[in-house]
Amino acid sequence: MCAREIQKSLKESAKFLIEKKLQDFGLGEAQGFKVFNDVIQTPGDGLLVFNGLQDHTADSIKSFEGFHRFWAEEAHSISHRSITLIRPTIRWENARLGLSSELWWSWNPRRKTDAVDMLLRGEVMPTDSVVVRSNWRDNPWFPSVLEQERLDCLENEPGNYAHVWEGEYETVSEGAYFAQHLLRAQEDNRICRVAVDPLMEVRAYWDLGGTGLKSDATAIWIAQTVGKELRVVDYYEAQGQPLATHVNWLREKGYGRAMCILPHDARQGDKLYSTTYEGALRDAGFNVYTVKNQGKGAARARIEAAWRVFPSIYFDAGRTEGGRDALGWYHKKIDQVRGIDLGPEHDWSSHAADAFGLMCLAYEMGLDGWSDSDDWDENAERFNSRNATTGY
Repeated sequence: MCAREIQKSLKESAKFLIEKKLQDFGLGEAQGFKVFNDVIQTPGDGLLVFNGLQDHTADSIKSFEGFHRFWAEEAHSISHRSITLIRPTIRWENARLGLSSELWWSWNPRRKTDAVDMLLRGEVMPTDSVVVRSNWRDNPWFPSVLEQERLDCLENEPGNYAHVWEGEYETVSEGAYFAQHLLRAQEDNRICRVAVDPLMEVRAYWDLGGTGLKSDATAIWIAQTVGKELRVVDYYEAQGQPLATHVNWLREKGYGRAMCILPHDARQGDKLYSTTYEGALRDAGFNVYTVKNQGKGAARARIEAAWRVFPSIYFDAGRTEGGRDALGWYHKKIDQVRGIDLGPEHDWSSHAADAFGLMCLAYEMGLDGWSDSDDWDENAERFNSRNATTGY
């Protein structure tokens, strides 16, 4: 059974590819292969069929119980539901003949949260599974024209190169704000192991979410400024959780004495009803800065600050991976008809990016040693006034 998640017609299936390979190797009816409109017969009463999985139900999927090989092409698009239906249906063995079923999955990785990546590249893989990572380096017939394509991509589209040619997870290539900066950090070995310096202040930079099922996520970057380096040691994100959950994470991770730097809406009381984020965190024993509303252009200011600060940033490779995934995806919202930049797209990645931009602004403003929000506002005004005359 050759399958895709969505297959509206046989033109979208692997049937044409298999027919071409049969022709290339001279395999026809004399060798036991017979091609029909919708199926291919193989030697020994074998049969190849081609299906889309999305429209099947738990009952209709039972019709595939006679098949002992399953190939999912473009498996990054296969849903978790389809995988849970197909696995117990196809799995089979005949101990007397020494035969057992196999499930094959081929794909170009897109996101680590795709169902096939969680199945085969997660912490716990299915028993007896084999995962092979293959790219252009493994192709002994790799032609010179493709080599030039690869080099052109590396030179002209570095933010897209790792996904297209090296099998890394996808980032947005069009309008991505930080993809190239992350690639440069990787090349400069600034994505590595970063330990917390016990003698330096730890700061937690927040973007606030809510507690509803459809509310924005809360994002927190943990960082230290050591000399001219901004060392980012951890990242946290949660959706729909109360403030106590975020505070517990800080304490469990050893950041219970962190300076919390919050966006301006931390002074609003509607999300926690009886108090504000600012007040609740102070009551929990944290020292807190809350920045004033930066008004129009705040998102652009955070992005530009991040561009300037990126060369000074070191990321802990393991603990900040989720946050870096979001930064790589964060991108412009483009009006495709008119080609107009509508500003940052507000999606799952924007919470991490907003907190990251706040951190970069704080790094530029030089907040070391200050202890109240008024000092932040006063310094922000001095910073903005200075940049107005320096061309930023």
